[in-house]
Amino acid sequence: MDFESAKLRAIELTKQLNYHNDRYYNQDSPEISDYEYDMLLRELENIEAQFPQLAKEDSPTRHVGGERSEKFSPVEHTVPMESLHDSFSFDELRAFDRRVRESVGDVYYVVEPKFDGLSVSVEYRNGIFSRGSTRGDGRVGEDITDNIKTIKTLPKRLSKPLDYLEVRGEVYMSNASFEKLLKYQEEHEEKPAKNPRNAAAGALRQKDSRITAQRDLDIFVFNIQQIEGAEPSGHKESIELLKSLGFPVSPFYKKSGDIEEIIDHIKYIGDNRGEFDFPIDGAVVKVDSFVLREELGSTAKFPRWAEAYKYPPEEKATILRDIEINVGRTGVLTPTGVFDPILLAGTTVSRATLHNEDFINEKDIRIGDEVILRKAGEIIPEVVSLSRRGENTVPFEMPKVCPSCGSPVSRAEGDAAVRCTNTACPAQLMRNLIHFVSRDAMDIDGLGPAVLELLAENELVKSPADLYKLKAEDISPLERMGEQSAANIVAAVEKSKQNDLSRLVTGLGIRMVGRKAAQLICAKFPTIDELMSADRDSLTAIDGIGGIMADSVVSYFSLPESKELADEFKSLGLKLTEPVVSASGGIFEGKTFVLTGTLPTLKRSQASKIIEQHGGKVTSSVSAKTSYVLAGEAAGSKLEKAEKLGISVITEEQLFEMIK
Repeated sequence: MDFESAKLRAIELTKQLNYHNDRYYNQDSPEISDYEYDMLLRELENIEAQFPQLAKEDSPTRHVGGERSEKFSPVEHTVPMESLHDSFSFDELRAFDRRVRESVGDVYYVVEPKFDGLSVSVEYRNGIFSRGSTRGDGRVGEDITDNIKTIKTLPKRLSKPLDYLEVRGEVYMSNASFEKLLKYQEEHEEKPAKNPRNAAAGALRQKDSRITAQRDLDIFVFNIQQIEGAEPSGHKESIELLKSLGFPVSPFYKKSGDIEEIIDHIKYIGDNRGEFDFPIDGAVVKVDSFVLREELGSTAKFPRWAEAYKYPPEEKATILRDIEINVGRTGVLTPTGVFDPILLAGTTVSRATLHNEDFINEKDIRIGDEVILRKAGEIIPEVVSLSRRGENTVPFEMPKVCPSCGSPVSRAEGDAAVRCTNTACPAQLMRNLIHFVSRDAMDIDGLGPAVLELLAENELVKSPADLYKLKAEDISPLERMGEQSAANIVAAVEKSKQNDLSRLVTGLGIRMVGRKAAQLICAKFPTIDELMSADRDSLTAIDGIGGIMADSVVSYFSLPESKELADEFKSLGLKLTEPVVSASGGIFEGKTFVLTGTLPTLKRSQASKIIEQHGGKVTSSVSAKTSYVLAGEAAGSKLEKAEKLGISVITEEQLFEMIK
């Protein structure tokens, strides 16, 4: 490659890598696999090695991709949380070993699994948990103390009260918890998480720690960053110290002075990774001695005393034998591929979602074709590509009628989904009921999927309204039921009648309308009659409600079945109104606030509530229309923008003065 071609390619690779870094680290929503990303990065590394003048200071090869989010306060890492250089072959590991020995002579290594989660720092003072933070860009991360506290296996008090300890670990979601999350997302027709790593990262960076707690996260601790009160001399000794203090530490670690033994252990970990209940994407080789680590030092991005080996994604060919169609809660018809069973990443795979009609057409796959399968994030089976066309195959077509009820199906312009048009479709009933009683909707205790299925099988419930017609004497004779259970269920259903309208609207399962959107809509239309009469223009006038969502609401309430259901709810005594919070005449009427930084005594949610109670409005971004910026400690770019625009910046104390 000549210099000009290399320059153009380096610019393009830098652009791609920066984009994918943002998707992976900051948005927790990657668009390419780790392997594809690694290959792009390796290509840029090779170009920069051949033409050093193209290696810029801000190159993706020289920095960790993450950035600190404005949602959290910054934490500066006294000891940088470095990334690791990746090897993709055992010869590269042998080259790493030669470089180390040329620098420091004989050496011992410790090898351990490379976990696929979110890297965090956890600090303890006098043996008590004090703070947790993300890696961020390696030098500045985010304070996630409240969220990391929810991890049950992380000790909140050490077995020995060390003066100070900072450890580094990897927060992950177990395979079992991830599959449970996918099932929940499927039942609620939410966008499924791509892999456990992204699910863990998204959960750990929630503003509400209660949501984090529901995700059942776990952690392995594998490094001591700083310590006062003990002096381990090497990595293996430090792991054993961490274990004695109460931390869950890296399993399957091995110490050896022979690189071939290290490689054999990497093979062992790789051969058995299908048995693990935690996601890994490789193995890490570290120099054991801390003295030798100091001598070896680090590059601008990587420590010279460690190397990661990345396992290649396992892909296998199999025959697509059938495409089954499942009907979801909102009537979406989802195709699922049925394959000849194959062993992939340690487990037998025979089914995988094919997402939608467009996915099947883009891959150009047909029943009878040989296709390539792999596991995304070592968990979710996915079709990669067509391998070989089968004999006499024909292009697949989605059914023209619903396979459950026989009603016509439709596909809206610009929508990838094909939907059943019958809202009373039996296949949708169970998912509708599960959603209706869920915590974000009507929040009815005791009505789990098994109980709902029992009620549906016995024809006691054919729609959400039927829940309010249940009598204890109807339920108690059923299998696994009794008088007390039946009475509890009826009482929980009765209690839910007093829920606000927004909870009911959430429970109706209107496409694209979740809890937050329902609250916004019902604040504007606080009775069911007003809401059913709302038109598109009046809905889109609500800040936060777009045209597609407005169309979905109007379309839902235009159906005769929806109007009948609302009438039933009225006759059954449901509240069907939203409390009207009148902020008219409040001191902040017509004023818009933006919050940034950490406030001295208030959480942002508390400050927002105070502002709204006094007639104000809180938005997330600063603009010329912003009236005030309420700034706390470590306020970031929002404060800078406010100062540039000449917007009034106030403190928490000034806020209290204003509302006196």
